[in-house]
Amino acid sequence: MKRSTIDRMNDVFRRIRERGHDGVWISTVAEAGLRARAATVPAGLPLSGLTFAVKDNIDVAGLETTAACPEFAYRPRRTAPVVQRLLDAGALLVGKTNLDQFATGLTGARSPYGTPESVFGGGLISGGSSSGSAVAVAAGLVDFALGTDTAGSGRVPAALNGIVGIKPTRGLLSTLGVVPACRSLDCVSIFAPDVSRAVAVLRVARGLSDGDPWGRTGSRPLRDPAELRIATASSLDFFGDAGQEKAFAAGLGRFTDVREVGIAPLLEAGDLLYRGPWVAERLADLGDFLDGHPDAVLPVTRQVLESGRRFTAADAWRGVHRLRELKAWTDRLWDTVDVLVLPTVGTTYTHAEIAVDPIGRNLDLGRYTQFANLLDLAAVTVPNGFTADGRPASLTLFGPAFSDETLALLAETITRADDLMTIAVVGLHLSGEPRNHELTERRATLVGAARTAPCYRLYRLPSGVPGLVRDDTGGAIDIELWQLPAATVGSLLAGIPAPLSLGRIALADGTEATGFLCEAYAVGAAQDITAGGGWRAHRTASERQDT
Repeated sequence: MKRSTIDRMNDVFRRIRERGHDGVWISTVAEAGLRARAATVPAGLPLSGLTFAVKDNIDVAGLETTAACPEFAYRPRRTAPVVQRLLDAGALLVGKTNLDQFATGLTGARSPYGTPESVFGGGLISGGSSSGSAVAVAAGLVDFALGTDTAGSGRVPAALNGIVGIKPTRGLLSTLGVVPACRSLDCVSIFAPDVSRAVAVLRVARGLSDGDPWGRTGSRPLRDPAELRIATASSLDFFGDAGQEKAFAAGLGRFTDVREVGIAPLLEAGDLLYRGPWVAERLADLGDFLDGHPDAVLPVTRQVLESGRRFTAADAWRGVHRLRELKAWTDRLWDTVDVLVLPTVGTTYTHAEIAVDPIGRNLDLGRYTQFANLLDLAAVTVPNGFTADGRPASLTLFGPAFSDETLALLAETITRADDLMTIAVVGLHLSGEPRNHELTERRATLVGAARTAPCYRLYRLPSGVPGLVRDDTGGAIDIELWQLPAATVGSLLAGIPAPLSLGRIALADGTEATGFLCEAYAVGAAQDITAGGGWRAHRTASERQDT
């Protein structure tokens, strides 16, 4: 095995150890075993040497499946066919990732195995239920990951971590060996840093499997993105988040001739999932476990699942009949529209905000995702920049069943023109400083030196790193602007410790740039080094004093 391959396998586990208990992993394979498998994988396979993670409600022989419930855990004898296809294509499994318990939730905050945070920091939720899989990709720990998506679990975490999420047509990827959440709606989903890698995984993973009653085949002709009829909603609710509303409006600028349509029938269909009888379908598989293990399930998870008991068989049939009517409306929509573009989430939340109203804010997060599987839609989620306060924004492209390849081609087209991002750095990432290699390793290029507007203070934190804080009594600080592929920003931020996070920095020329800011609470015991005008000036002065 080549030395570079050994180094790469070692690096995977080094990065995992460096992040510590980040709530991403439930189990990992043995390091020696991964290196040994890497040595035997032939070159030239579709996914040769790519590392991946699997959400821990998907079976892998030799590793427990927990569904984020220790008392539920079992050790499967067979690897789920969708995972086996990836292994046969040369991919290297690193481990199994955390999730909202029993894949019930969109927050990433419902697991006894820890609570992952978005790679963008600031206390932002990772999104769920495929929380660990999304963060593992966004943090650069693996090359891609599998999740599942019943109500949005393959799209909300992608949005909150700045990566690509593909929710395939229902049944396109086998759900055999997947712990059911809502069996008739469940999908295996794909997370990747960019569209091309996600599509490569999709093409390998799709296919029928013996014994899978939910598997389907089908196709639609691949369409030229320039010929697609694009629509968006005539009315959207951003839950008071003006930043997300502005970002979505800017994202629509990537398309030409966008028409507006009403989406009330879609939203009504989505309400059937948690406010209607489909929540009772979850009890069909989990009801006996709930009854037999009353203390094994988290209170919020139990509350959601138990809500299904209030529905009768008559309620279920009324729901089926209404969904059929809403599906007919949606089918007619595709006679005049090819792709529907919506925000993936209307707003973002911190863990503290979710704790205030875990049920209601979970529903907010699913506003534009929950209807997709009920109405048999395909969906691709892509990053859409950031709000002024540094929160990630995202778009989701919807199409009818089996339009997956066309949606992916359109997604790749619109992201290809927006695949570079400018980052302002103030300290250890400056040219010649100790962490500058984290930029150059991500193919970043120096745009040039710049200065902030005269409204910042620079501190040397007790940890020794610099922290930039907005303060109108401050001054102008020397910085550098670097441009790097947008898909690599998440992994860069994953290595930035709290209290630093991403935000908008006002520049001396009147423009703004995205860069690293420090939360004000952290500077109480820090050294104010604003007077020096920048980190290099402070370091040089310190070195002179030492000599």
